[in-house]
Amino acid sequence: MADNDGQWERGLIERLAGAALKEQRRARRWGIFFKLLTFAYITVIIVMAMDWKDRGESTGKHTALVEVSGVIAPGTDASAEHVMAALQAAFKDENTQGVVVRINSPGGSPVQSDNIYEEMRRLRKTHPEIPLYAVVEDLCASGGYYVAAAADRIYVGRSSIVGSIGVRMDSFGVTGLMAKLGVERRLLTAGENKGFLDPFLPVDEKQKQHALALLEEVHQQFIGKVRDGRGSRLKETPDMFSGLVWTGQKSVELGLADAFGSVDSVAREVVKAEKVVDFTKKENLAERFARRLGASAANAILEFALRDVAQPR
Repeated sequence: MADNDGQWERGLIERLAGAALKEQRRARRWGIFFKLLTFAYITVIIVMAMDWKDRGESTGKHTALVEVSGVIAPGTDASAEHVMAALQAAFKDENTQGVVVRINSPGGSPVQSDNIYEEMRRLRKTHPEIPLYAVVEDLCASGGYYVAAAADRIYVGRSSIVGSIGVRMDSFGVTGLMAKLGVERRLLTAGENKGFLDPFLPVDEKQKQHALALLEEVHQQFIGKVRDGRGSRLKETPDMFSGLVWTGQKSVELGLADAFGSVDSVAREVVKAEKVVDFTKKENLAERFARRLGASAANAILEFALRDVAQPR
C-alpha cells in the first residue's frame, strides 16, 4: 500500500512538473512573438519616417509630375481614382508651373481612361495658366494614348511605341473540347440573351453582331476624343484608327505626337521649371511594408494559436 502511495505521488509530481514546463514553453513562445511584433512595428515607424514625402505641398517653382504606369484599371496605381487625385493636387499647388503626365501603359479600361481624359480637360480649363503635357516612355497604347490625347502636347522617345487606337473584347471557346470529354453545358436563364457570349456555348451570330456593335460604338468614342485632342495636327491615314502601333518617330510624322522629349527636357526647356515634383498617388515603401506586415502578423498569430491548441495537455 505504501509503495502504491509513493508511485501515485511521484506520478502526480511528474504530471505537475510536465504541465509547468509546457506552460513555461508556451509563455516563452508568446513572449518571443510579441517582442518580434513590437520590433516589426517599430521598424515600420522608422521606415515611414525615412521614406516619407509630402505629396500635397512643395516649395519653389516646379514642374508637377503625374505617372500613368501599367494597366489603367480600378485598383491599380494607374486607376482613374489615383491619377485624377494626383492631377487635382498638382494643379492646385500654387508653385506648379506646368503639369507633365508621364505615360508607360498598354491601356486598359476605356471607362477609366475616359474619366482621366475628361478630368485633364476640365483641369486645363479651370487652370488656363498651367500647361499640361504628356511624355511617353516605352509604351503609350490604347487607353494610354486615350489619356495622352487630352494633353496640350505629346512628347515621345524615337523608339517609343504609340497608338493602338482600337477596342477589343477577349473571350474563348471550349465547345469542341467539351464534346470530346463528354461534358454537357447546362445553363438556365431568364432572358434569351442572359448567356451573352458564354464561352461554353457555340457562338450565337446575333449576339456576336451585338458585341461588334458595342465595340464599334466605344471605338468611335475613342476616335472622337483623339480628334478633339489632336485637332488639325492629325495626318489621318486609312489605318490610323485600325489598332496599329507606330514608333515615336513615326507618331510625330503622323501627328499622333508633337516632338521628342523626356520629363526632364520638357520641364527644363518647355515649362521652364527644371525642378520636378512627383504628385503621383501610390503606395510608398512604408505603406507596402505595413500592408505586408499586417498579413504576415495575422498568419503568425494564427500559426501560434493553432500550435498552442495542438499542444498535448
